[in-house]
Amino acid sequence: MSTKVSDHILQRLREWGVDHVFGYPGDGINGLLAAWGRADNKPRLVQSRHEEMSAFEAVGHAKFSGRIGVCAATSGPGAIHLLNGLYDAKLDHVPVLAIVGQTHRTAMGGSYQQEVDLHTLFKDVASDFIETVTVPEQLPNVIDRAIRTAYARRSPTAIIVPGDVQELDYSAPTHEFKMVPSSLDRSSWTAIPSQESIERAAEVLNSGDKVAILVGQGAAGARAEVERIAELLGAGVAKALLGKDVLSDELPYVTGSIGLLGTRPSYELMRDCDTLLTIGSSFPYTQFLPDFGKARGVQIDIDPHMVGMRYPYEVNLVGDAKATLERLIPLIDGERGREWYDLVCSNVSRWRAVMERRAQLSADPINPEYVARALDPLLPDDAIITSDSGSAANWYARHLTMRGTMRSSLSGTLATMGAGVPYAIGAKFAHPDRPAIALVGDGAMQMNGLAEMITAAKYRDLWEDPRLVVAVFNNHDLNQVTWEMRAMEGAPSFLPSQQIPDVQYAAFARSLGLTGIRVEKPEDVEAAWRAGLAADRPAVIEFLTDPAVPPIPPHATWEQMEATAASILKGDADRGAMVKQGLKAKLQEFLPGREKR
Repeated sequence: MSTKVSDHILQRLREWGVDHVFGYPGDGINGLLAAWGRADNKPRLVQSRHEEMSAFEAVGHAKFSGRIGVCAATSGPGAIHLLNGLYDAKLDHVPVLAIVGQTHRTAMGGSYQQEVDLHTLFKDVASDFIETVTVPEQLPNVIDRAIRTAYARRSPTAIIVPGDVQELDYSAPTHEFKMVPSSLDRSSWTAIPSQESIERAAEVLNSGDKVAILVGQGAAGARAEVERIAELLGAGVAKALLGKDVLSDELPYVTGSIGLLGTRPSYELMRDCDTLLTIGSSFPYTQFLPDFGKARGVQIDIDPHMVGMRYPYEVNLVGDAKATLERLIPLIDGERGREWYDLVCSNVSRWRAVMERRAQLSADPINPEYVARALDPLLPDDAIITSDSGSAANWYARHLTMRGTMRSSLSGTLATMGAGVPYAIGAKFAHPDRPAIALVGDGAMQMNGLAEMITAAKYRDLWEDPRLVVAVFNNHDLNQVTWEMRAMEGAPSFLPSQQIPDVQYAAFARSLGLTGIRVEKPEDVEAAWRAGLAADRPAVIEFLTDPAVPPIPPHATWEQMEATAASILKGDADRGAMVKQGLKAKLQEFLPGREKR
């Protein structure tokens, strides 16, 4: 039996170590689907409920496996649906390959059914590499280059294969004019800055008395080196949200997340430091970095396209974080006072007490901060945690303590709704022997999480550890946007846009044969978490939480509280509870033992 183009595509994916492809069927990829049947479903095709979810699952798989994520879709609408997930990969610098169908070559340009100009469609999101396969001889190079580019540039790439091309007999490129051969090998490589630039960076860092370190996902492979340089510099370490799992939060000098969803000690660290070292992060919010001119700066990043644009750094080291730090650390002077270090650690300890108090505040019916706080000590040390966008991300960022081999992520730069559940599903296929927990708002759950629980039910028997716990913060409100309207705009909540229907999430899970738990009282929160984490199948835990609990920014400005108060005068529907909860939460920072600043 001859080898078809579609057969060769799957073979080449296997040779690249791809073991899962996340997709949804359609006649534009019928040839590929037939090839999967002939290949005994290797690599395994994971059928999502929607192509956007396929892309998100590919991103989640890539984030938690370190390998390329692959998604597949039919022509036209299927390809269009991939876009949001692919943009998520692009903005978070994740290697993903999209394989999409197209109408037959004979119909191209004829406004045929489901014909879309895919090159134009993917021109931005897959700008690093996109190509249409028109003859079999293109295949090895196109596939290899798409995958190699995705890895090298940490970006999405796309291959378009017309339906009739999928059915052609495969023939390899020959040793002839205008043929392009290819090789499979992907030898490892490491980028290293020059010794002169490393020495200049060491001079800057050694001159500082109050050093702050900011880490992002680019530092993930350099945990030991980050810890070592932090200890030598007596530095505090703040984490961008994508770098939450880079360091253990049990280290006394780790201040936690930075930004609007960050912690007070991270805000203080950046406000008061005289030197900034940024490792593997493109955190965009410069207002949370030191004032320009106040601190000297050094940046380490593997991507020359991303250096030097978030802060006026004196030295930009383009290189792998681990390899660069290995060469920088011997040049660091560890003889320095510990006053700054002790202050950072004190601020961290004080903040943890603040967060504990905030989690214990009464609410109607349940304080969402308490939901996250109660989960924290129960998390297995090998848990994989995902968060959706929205107010749930605040509680994820502030209350969950990274330790052991825990991994975590969310949609960072795109900050799209709806990634939490498919990320967790992608994680389960990357690590079927580890528990996954997704923290999701009710808006995101309604957007696509409910449907994707069907995918979890479909594939749960493939997972060695069956635990996939989805926590839904059910407050009937698009809560983060509501609070942004109040605090940033001084505007009241606009109920027609913000209020969302009450849905029986736990009951829906039970209808799928999964565990479903509805929690209506704070005294039942911990027991619900324990039950979900002990379940022998995926679980949905629905927590009825109070929308009036504010995600107060770490700088905790009374000016923002005044803007919020102004919204009351404009008729906010939730004004009474909002003021009460906001003041209660804010005042936790000013209790005895907390110096007002």
